[in-house]
Amino acid sequence: MTTTPATESAPRLTPASLAVDHRGSPIPTGAMITTRIMELRKRRGLMAALIVVFIGLPVIFLTIRLLAHAFDPRSYGPAGGYNTFSGIVDGALFVFGFIVAATLGCTAGSVDLTEGVFRHLVVTGRSRVALYLARIPAGLAILVPLVAVGFTIVCAVCCLAAPPKVNYDGVNLAPGMSRTAFVSWADAHPGTAICRFSYNGPLQINVPCGPNGIVTNVKSPSGATIAPPTKAQLHKLAIAIANQNYTDYAKTFRSPSDSLMIETGLWIELEAALGFVIGLGLASLMGQRTVPVVLMIILEVILTPLLLHSVIPHLINAQRGLVGLAMAHIEPSALPAVFGNSGNGAPVGVTESTPVAICVIIAWFVVWTALGAWRMAKRDV
Repeated sequence: MTTTPATESAPRLTPASLAVDHRGSPIPTGAMITTRIMELRKRRGLMAALIVVFIGLPVIFLTIRLLAHAFDPRSYGPAGGYNTFSGIVDGALFVFGFIVAATLGCTAGSVDLTEGVFRHLVVTGRSRVALYLARIPAGLAILVPLVAVGFTIVCAVCCLAAPPKVNYDGVNLAPGMSRTAFVSWADAHPGTAICRFSYNGPLQINVPCGPNGIVTNVKSPSGATIAPPTKAQLHKLAIAIANQNYTDYAKTFRSPSDSLMIETGLWIELEAALGFVIGLGLASLMGQRTVPVVLMIILEVILTPLLLHSVIPHLINAQRGLVGLAMAHIEPSALPAVFGNSGNGAPVGVTESTPVAICVIIAWFVVWTALGAWRMAKRDV
């Protein structure tokens, strides 16, 4: 009589069991990173949010603009161009990209605790610091390609579907004019330059503007006709206005340049990496995900814009240590400044030097990584 040996069910693979090989020895760090990537990818809701923000929103927005221009080109301008590029970058990719990247970091920093596998990871004998540090390249391996794909789509549409002219203060102009050419254009179109461009200098002549430019037949309350300014006066004022506006005009491009796209892409990638690392450290420090996510949203949407525009004398150095201020300072100068700043990456209220901004960014990377690793090393099993 033969007996059939009892069969045992195969052990279930978990993130904890993947921390050791079949002999019970810790697996290499590379395999730990791969495990972390697989673990984060299984969270379909989180991955969907990342794809929607970095790829979905730009694609939907640009598709609507392309269709609108195709069906009614007179009412809707070209889908691409510099203005579209800067709007998507400063709006969706920078602000919302930071938030969803921080959400990914908060998930990676708290998943072991929420799923109850932290103890199993510890008993494998693997270094807790190594377990924590493996999450950084794992998260960046997910973030960096998503940001790159979405940003590449934006760049392609904004370059291929760019308008033939630039729109400056509601006036269609040839792109890339020199100061001499810009002033000459204003001298040839004094009514448009005077009535459409901004001007901060003194007006020594009366220049009434109507919907179609300068109004020449203006009458006083008594009914008498007011003498219009002479042509020489108009040309002189138009030239002064053109010289004052040329710096702003020079920052307006028909489509983003190659150097601007490269600088902006690296800037957006850095912002997403910052959000992930800060969220990872904060979630590890607090041991949960929900509160850190809320705090990261408050930091990016409320505190950063508020503190950038409000100079508090006794806290000015603390304000300069804000990572949002540092990222605003190193923003590519050809972009309209994020958070409503004054241009060239200089905030309206608080300012700082470029070396200080770089040091602040590095400090946020190092400090939050150290805090997260320290908390994980000291946490009770």
